[in-house]
Amino acid sequence: MKVSFVFFLLMLGAAVNVQPERDKETLLYPYGLDQGDQKTPKQDDGTSRRLSLAVPFTFYGKEYQSLYVNNNGVISFDAKVSQYTPDPFPLADGRPFVAPYWADVNNVKGGDIFYREATDPALLARVTADVNRYFPEIPYEATWAFVATWDHVAYYGTRTNKGNTFQAVLTTNTETSFIILNYWDIQWTTGVASDGDAETGLGGTPAHAGFNSGDETNFYNIPGSQTEAIINITKTSNVNMPGRWVFQADDFKVINVPTEAPKVAEGDNCWL
Repeated sequence: MKVSFVFFLLMLGAAVNVQPERDKETLLYPYGLDQGDQKTPKQDDGTSRRLSLAVPFTFYGKEYQSLYVNNNGVISFDAKVSQYTPDPFPLADGRPFVAPYWADVNNVKGGDIFYREATDPALLARVTADVNRYFPEIPYEATWAFVATWDHVAYYGTRTNKGNTFQAVLTTNTETSFIILNYWDIQWTTGVASDGDAETGLGGTPAHAGFNSGDETNFYNIPGSQTEAIINITKTSNVNMPGRWVFQADDFKVINVPTEAPKVAEGDNCWL
């Protein structure tokens, strides 16, 4: 009898005793108003204004000079994204974007979405050290970063105080680009308008995490996307750090991702 891939991911929720200890300050890069962040509007399906970047960011071989931080868990390059129910990648409409956790966020009901461009030496040194740890074969020193953080954000139609906290960091040295996705606390997967349950934030069409190049050919879906297993993304990783996924973004590369269903972790290793 074969056990499904989704079942393996769901079982991770019961495997906390084999996960490395998590620390919020270690996983998440600093964010908030005291870091000079701005916030997106308190608006269901809202978004930031178009943000011009100090340096171009290369994503799937194309340079972008601006982006939007969308409340529904998406950073987009060409246009705002108000869509609240995620579609599987690749998208047919050519939208290039990063989806740390594409779902129906309603920050009117709870939470904030912070963002900033950063050239702070301490932050860049930390990003550099992390990238060098995960990609030791690529010489890299960060000269720029963009940090977007969804802090305890609620879902549309919520009747609870559940909130999700996750973060996306874009970084470049003007030649090589990386994206770091951090998942600290994921308590819901689906808004009511996506057929989720108002009391639990589960069911319906769950959140999607991944990348879409916009060319209908190049894309990546983080395992568990649009299944109930996405609730356990805080316990998965491709860099042996629960809740963190890291990718080279200019010439897109995915490291340490299995082609078969994962086994339950042993010792201090994540399942990836």
